[in-house]
Amino acid sequence: MRARRRTTVLAASLALALAAAGPLAAAPVFAAPSARPASTLDEQALAAAVSGLPDADATAALVRVGGTDGTWRGSAGVHDLESGTAADPDGRFRAGSTTKVVTAAAVLRLAAEGKVDLDRSIQRYLPGLLGRQFRPVTVRQLLNHTSGIPAGDGLGETFEEVYAHRFDTLTPQQVAASAGAKQPEFCPGRKQHYLNINYTFLGLLIEKVTGRSYASEATRLVLAPAGMRDTYFPGTDPRILGPHNLGYQAVEKADGTTEFLDVTEWNQADRFAAGDMISTTADLERLLTALFKGRIVPEPQLREMFTVPADIPGAAYSAGLTRYELGGRVYWFKSGGRYGSSAAIAATRDLGRTLVYSVNSTDAKSEDANPVVGRIIMAALS
Repeated sequence: MRARRRTTVLAASLALALAAAGPLAAAPVFAAPSARPASTLDEQALAAAVSGLPDADATAALVRVGGTDGTWRGSAGVHDLESGTAADPDGRFRAGSTTKVVTAAAVLRLAAEGKVDLDRSIQRYLPGLLGRQFRPVTVRQLLNHTSGIPAGDGLGETFEEVYAHRFDTLTPQQVAASAGAKQPEFCPGRKQHYLNINYTFLGLLIEKVTGRSYASEATRLVLAPAGMRDTYFPGTDPRILGPHNLGYQAVEKADGTTEFLDVTEWNQADRFAAGDMISTTADLERLLTALFKGRIVPEPQLREMFTVPADIPGAAYSAGLTRYELGGRVYWFKSGGRYGSSAAIAATRDLGRTLVYSVNSTDAKSEDANPVVGRIIMAALS
């Protein structure tokens, strides 16, 4: 009953916040002069993309656009629905699958050091996790989602099921073992299917070859060189430590009305190397810059992050990134979604344009595109 009373208050708070959307409309917290003509970045479109928050789609948005095209910073919405305090533009958030960029970079660093062979099978590194029904799966095939390993078991299929278990712990080892006991989806290297399980195995690989935890090695190999001081891996801790904006999930009640559940606290240990990172927009921008400039992963290993399988029709995933074309320009993109949080990073290979956003979306795991996210992408990358 306590949770239901809390969410009823949140729904009422959202209605009040929506009524007062004018004062909460987005305004840039920082705007640097563009290195090129001012028209290179459409600052009015960027401000409009995050205006009017909170609304039914999102309660807050933090945006950073950078690169040689120019710079724009913006934030909108509220820290939480109950107080209506303005969103913290420097707040931490669950970065979701952008974690995979860090994991891929860590594996490629280890490959550059001769500790990992991208063409060696994961069965040789982690014997016993995949059943005999699996053909050899290479590390490279895990990186670009061509392994054919099916998804592992979770703590439920519906939001209601996983929400009930949000403080429970499902270990990466359990997830990997459950996937390894199933039948392969396809022969390794024949198709491409984006699944978290590939990066669960890569996280376990990092631990096996280094003898240390994934969190410590990802920090040593990637976060520290990139200067990501506000980024960490919470493990089984359900909290977001430090300043952060609260996240909500819209849930339809039996009477047809909508509740907004506070989903900020959640044990994400099963996401592991595929999605258990907490970060900031500034830190993710540092990651993009350091990574694309070759400060983290040396050549030729870095080329893996900008190469999609040429022999698979429609392939779009490389090692940790996704090839995304808009307006005749190619971006390397990675999004991530956890309940209450949608995040993404994107950049051209030459860092002419970069984008980082965090949106406290109320439908982060929906298959439909979030309107606020869509507006940000179009305004920033078009």
